[in-house]
Order: sequence, then C-alpha cells, then structure tokens
Amino acid sequence: MDQTARPFRSVLYIPASKPRALEKARTLPVDAIIFDLEDAVAVDEKPAARATLAEALARGGYGPRMKIVRINGLDTDWGADDARAVAGMGCDAILLPKVERADQVQALANLIGDTPIWAMMETPRGMLNAAQIAAHPQLQGFVMGTNDLAKDLNTRARPDRLPMMAGLGLCLLAAKAEGIPIVDGVYNAFKDEDGLRAECDQGRDMGFDGKTLIHPAQVAIANAAFAPSEAEIDLARRQIAAFEQAGAEGQGVAVVDGRIVENLHVATARATLAKADMIARLETA
Repeated sequence: MDQTARPFRSVLYIPASKPRALEKARTLPVDAIIFDLEDAVAVDEKPAARATLAEALARGGYGPRMKIVRINGLDTDWGADDARAVAGMGCDAILLPKVERADQVQALANLIGDTPIWAMMETPRGMLNAAQIAAHPQLQGFVMGTNDLAKDLNTRARPDRLPMMAGLGLCLLAAKAEGIPIVDGVYNAFKDEDGLRAECDQGRDMGFDGKTLIHPAQVAIANAAFAPSEAEIDLARRQIAAFEQAGAEGQGVAVVDGRIVENLHVATARATLAKADMIARLETA
C-alpha cells in the first residue's frame, strides 16, 4: 500500500497479553492496530506478553491493517528486550513511548536496524522538541498521548481541549513539515458516541490523520469522521475537471461553486480522491 495515501482513520490499541483480543483484531475494520506491550500489560506479564504477541504476528491474518507495536520505554527493565524482540516479529513499525528528544529515537534505532519508528508524543518537553523528533530519518509517525499530556499540564478535562491546543498544534506542525502521519489521542468515554464524534470532527478539522481508540465500539465513528465525505469527493472531482478544462482553454484558474480553484486546490482534491481510493481498497481487501 502506498504509504503517502495510507489511511489512519482508526488506530486501535490492543493488549499484547490478551490472546482473545489479538484474535478479534483480525476481523475489525480498523486501519491500524497498536499492539501494546506498555500500559495495557501488567508488570509481571510483560515477558509473557512479548511471547504471546510474537506468536500472534507469526500466525498473521491481520490483512492490510498496519501493525504497530508499542514497546516499553528504553529506560525501563523491559524496553531494550522489547525492542530487539519486536524488530524480528515482522511488524510495520515500533512505537516508542514518551519521546522527548531525537536522541531517544536514535537509541531505539541502534537496537532495531531499519524498522520504522513511531513516537508517542505525550509530555510538555516532547511537544517543545517535536520538530527535532519528527525530523529523525527513521521516524515515520506521531501518536498523541493526550491523557499523559493532560496529567503533566495539570489541566481539567474540557470538550474543546483548549488547554492542550498549544501542544497538539506544535506536534501537528512538526508532522506536517516532515510529511509524516499524526493520529490524535484517545477519547476515554467509549460509550459516549456524541462526545467521540465531536472530538473526531475537531481532530479532523485540525489536520489529524485519524484517532487512536480504546474500544472496538469507537471504530465506526472514527472511520466516518476521518474519511472524505461523498460531498468532498464530488467537489474534488469537479475541481479537477474544471481546472483541467480551464487549462485546455489557456486559463490558470477555474471557478467551481463560485470559488476560485488554483493549483493548490487541485493538489488537495487529488489527495482526497487518492485517500478515498485507498480506503475503498482497504475495506475490500
């Protein structure tokens, strides 16, 4: 799958220690899975979880879903062993928690060869260093850790997430500057569909590529929110057609629905259609 158009609408956390959850994940309509060796696994289960995950990935069956493994931090008793083991499991990327500096990414790279790295962005220092982290040549994605960020900021939970906007914005700018995907943090109230939908819409409008999820019940809402709508697809097609017609007539701009269409709008329109096409391919795979 073309990584530049790969969708990340729904990115579901799955505990690596739970065989039933690992099995169910094979059937869920998610774009990516984060197999979690960190927060979702109790301390005394971590070595066993590593073996359970290795068996599940070796068995396969996850189709085109992107397989990301979140390891424990390299400053823990399990991180280095996680890194070495996971690099041989055939996953698509390794997710490093609580990244605050680019040299932490390099320390992981030294252990895993050329396996792609994603970074959990969840601390104030990580936000301030987001540009340097995103620029690391092996870094291929950001995952926002909004629960930890809220804790460190000592903020109250608000539907508009205003206290976290500075940090979210810094990470968005860094990710977009380097052309890497960035997925929003989790929504904790997994039974609150209206609240999830509102936060997904907010994240999509901000520029996030998708949402990390904690429960399968959240998947459909995230998939709908971060996919191009039928209206957006229709507009994209009409913008491209109008611009091409204008070019054939020697004009540099076109007009669609009373709005100017220039090169930059056509680039966005083509990206919209490419994403829609990749989603359709993913859903029929």
